[in-house]
Amino acid sequence: MSERKPHAGLTGGLTNYGDTDFARYLRRSFAKSMGYTDAALDKPIVGICYTESGFNNCHRDFPQMLEAVKRGVLASGALPVVFPVISLGEVFLSPTSMNFRNLMAMDVEEMIRAQPMDSVVLMGGCDKTVPALLMGAASAGKPAVLLVSGPMMTGRHRGERLGACTDCRRFWARYRGGDVDEAEINQVEGRLAVTSGTCAVMGTASTMALIADTLGMMLPNSSAIPSVHADRLRAAEETGALAASLVGTDRTPDTLMTPAAIENALRVLLAVSGSTNAIVHLAAIAGRVGVDIDLDAFNRLSDETPVLVNLKPVGDGYMEDFNTAGGLDAVLRGIADKLNLETRDVTGQTLRERLARPLPDPIDTRFIRPPNDPVEPVGGLIALHGNLAPGGAILKRAAATPRLLEHEGRAVVFTSLEDLAARIDDPDLDVTADDVLVLQHAGPKSPAGMPEAGYLPIPKKLARQGVKDMVRISDARMSGTAFGTVVLHVTPEAADGGPLALVLTGDRIRLSASRKSIELLVSEQELAVRRANLPADKAGSQRGYKWLYGRHVGNATSGCDFDFLRRDWPGEPV
Repeated sequence: MSERKPHAGLTGGLTNYGDTDFARYLRRSFAKSMGYTDAALDKPIVGICYTESGFNNCHRDFPQMLEAVKRGVLASGALPVVFPVISLGEVFLSPTSMNFRNLMAMDVEEMIRAQPMDSVVLMGGCDKTVPALLMGAASAGKPAVLLVSGPMMTGRHRGERLGACTDCRRFWARYRGGDVDEAEINQVEGRLAVTSGTCAVMGTASTMALIADTLGMMLPNSSAIPSVHADRLRAAEETGALAASLVGTDRTPDTLMTPAAIENALRVLLAVSGSTNAIVHLAAIAGRVGVDIDLDAFNRLSDETPVLVNLKPVGDGYMEDFNTAGGLDAVLRGIADKLNLETRDVTGQTLRERLARPLPDPIDTRFIRPPNDPVEPVGGLIALHGNLAPGGAILKRAAATPRLLEHEGRAVVFTSLEDLAARIDDPDLDVTADDVLVLQHAGPKSPAGMPEAGYLPIPKKLARQGVKDMVRISDARMSGTAFGTVVLHVTPEAADGGPLALVLTGDRIRLSASRKSIELLVSEQELAVRRANLPADKAGSQRGYKWLYGRHVGNATSGCDFDFLRRDWPGEPV
């Protein structure tokens, strides 16, 4: 690391009036209107990127966390300054939170760059906020450290533990199948999410927190502390102190999130059997630092990285169990022989140095298994290729029904979310348990905005017969809390004229997890005829962010980031 540079503090990035001294004088004058003393205004500034919102239940613990961050900053001799950015509450946004991830990332990048701060604390937690914060900070180029809200604690219902949102999907499936009545589903509704924090299982929020920790962007092993635990506030205070210690250093996100760190993050994703969404988000973060994720290389990692974590949605435990079992540090030790140990984190230590420190407690092997006794011998996720997904697709094989991992069936096609909603529960729908449900036009460029709709519901008439899983294929995403034999992120998507758009009901589709392939069993000649007859895109009237999104969003394999925000963007000619 290079020598520490003097802090800029309040004079960093002065507003341009054509007179630098006047700009400094005017800024200090306005700052003093907020009651700051000269001594305070002379200190280094730690910005606190704040994402509390009444529309974001995951972040309702932020006010007390903010006070703890401020304590840490002030105790370390710096001045904390809070600033708001867009907040993305997963279930409160239409069409999807994914649709606005890039907008939040732009907000984060520009506000960090435009305002006077020497380092920044990134406060997030809910699914899309963590990748948006990391994407923006990676491009902004100032020292940064992430603090997450932490997972919820579990609730109780009739003697069993409940955690959002795996158990909400399980009970909803039982309700659709007639096993749970309306009175009970209403009762469950109030017992799924009983504390502040993110989902209580290894969903997208928890997966992205672990990935951020692995990338070196957090106080080490703080990623899984529950939201309501006192340790979460202690971690917040330490994060504030850490941010103050970053002032003047070159520990910017792009120096930490190296190709080696990104490979480590992929290993952790596989070892914890994390969310399929993490592939999209990690690809977007990697694109900000000039790294492309190779799906063939990802498959090689998957075939040699065991699943060590026994948590829902594919296991038994919850995130509170994971935290007390040893957290990320326990997982890193289990796959240490497969990791790049010379990567550095935001504290300045190498991963080798981090793992040399003893854990405070023994690892609870009920939830984090040793490598010689894994939950599964291979990683939880794989990429698929074939004539249905030339650019790739993702399957969470750990969440699939084993017998369906090698399957050939008849396609039952839904052309849109509206078509799905209108027909999936029609008692006259021609569908059997051996069929393959296909959803089109739900990818990033579609009007749907790539929702978590890939977990297509089992048709009600089959659910009532006891059918729990079917092969489902789409260009959409799936919640990290979901389970089933679900093929996602099909690229190119249907809205781009990809092969998915050519599938008709009655076609045969073959899924082979062993060959990592997804094939549409229709001749190339027939597909060429269908392609020639695809309807022309309907010219819609768009403005503002929708126009920007539709024109510049990338595909799922590249992370769905805007092309002009990736490091390899050549820029527009001037």
